[in-house]
Amino acid sequence: MAKTAASAPKPAEAHPADLAPKAAAVAKKVAGLRADLALAHDLVHQAQVREALTRSELTLALGAALKARAEAIADARRDALAGWAARARRPPQPSGRTSQRLLLRLGVSGEVRIIADSRLWRGEDQADIAAYVRRRADPAAAPRTLFDQAWYLATQPEAAGFGRSPLVHYLTRGIAIDAAPHPLFDAAFYRRRSAAELGGASPLAHFVHAGAWEGRDPHPLFDLAHYAGQRPDLAADEDPISHYVRRGWRDGLSPHPLFDPAWYRRQIPRQAADAAPLVHYLTEGWRQGLSPHPLFDSKWYLEQYEDIAAAGFEPLTHYLGGGAAEGRNPSPWFDTTHHVAARGSDLEADLNPLVDYLQGGAWAMAESRPGFPTAAYLAQSPELVALGLTPLEHWARKAAKP
Repeated sequence: MAKTAASAPKPAEAHPADLAPKAAAVAKKVAGLRADLALAHDLVHQAQVREALTRSELTLALGAALKARAEAIADARRDALAGWAARARRPPQPSGRTSQRLLLRLGVSGEVRIIADSRLWRGEDQADIAAYVRRRADPAAAPRTLFDQAWYLATQPEAAGFGRSPLVHYLTRGIAIDAAPHPLFDAAFYRRRSAAELGGASPLAHFVHAGAWEGRDPHPLFDLAHYAGQRPDLAADEDPISHYVRRGWRDGLSPHPLFDPAWYRRQIPRQAADAAPLVHYLTEGWRQGLSPHPLFDSKWYLEQYEDIAAAGFEPLTHYLGGGAAEGRNPSPWFDTTHHVAARGSDLEADLNPLVDYLQGGAWAMAESRPGFPTAAYLAQSPELVALGLTPLEHWARKAAKP
């Protein structure tokens, strides 16, 4: 055994000259692999860059398309209002009237004459007017005109003890103090915006006989063009407020860009569901902290601005009337000052910044708010296009879900 092991041949030792070519071949192969890997990385990077650029280009193109769509919708709304005004049948103008003081002495017949002379009553059946007059201050009475009896009695306590029908009180006394005949008709607001056209007419009479057909909004929260644009077949013999109160709200129509009826109705108690949402908001909802739109938080607004709460102002009307001009924000989601600065001269002078954002301004801004890039959010949440939402609105809705 020892002899056999000793006689076994020894392995040949590698010569350095033989290893060099092999090492060079391996090094060349490794270098080739590295080059291939670098090329692969470069191709992947180029593909990623092209994909990112393509996405950016598509997102920008989509943003431009959405802006154009918003502008087209705004034009369509104006055209719808103009179309309604062209085909609508205006009620007859008020007739020359006898002294109201003299007519009041005649009792029911005199009150009937005062109401008939105003030409506010829909129809000419004086027996119908007389039946209303005889009910006096009954809050449940519903005169055939743009007059909410329960609202008027609640806001004008004197009318309850007037001894005559509340509508006659409005026609003989309420007009002089710009009393509101209906939650959706702000007489003082209408007078400020149409003072030169009123002449001797009351704000309500002017609206019913002319203003509605001229596109004059009756209330800060009732935008005639916005409303008519949702219902191009609006009845020719009815003003938009009357249509909304009668059936428009049941069809889910929105009276203003900042009033989302579906959003609002999610918050109201079941027993209040059988009422026009905007009427509910103006009469009680805002005091309960209910939000009219995802981007307007009534409760937050009053908590943020204690002077507004102390003055008893309804928050959305305040924001539209002066709050935005003072740089106040409607909610934690929307930065008014940022929007005004970003839009610059493209922001119409009399257009509320939040309304501008919702009606196309969102797609003309790089950032919807500081640190909130519009294109990036649109790329991340493309479903908002099909939903018809702006980025901030989509974000606010998602945050509100439990």
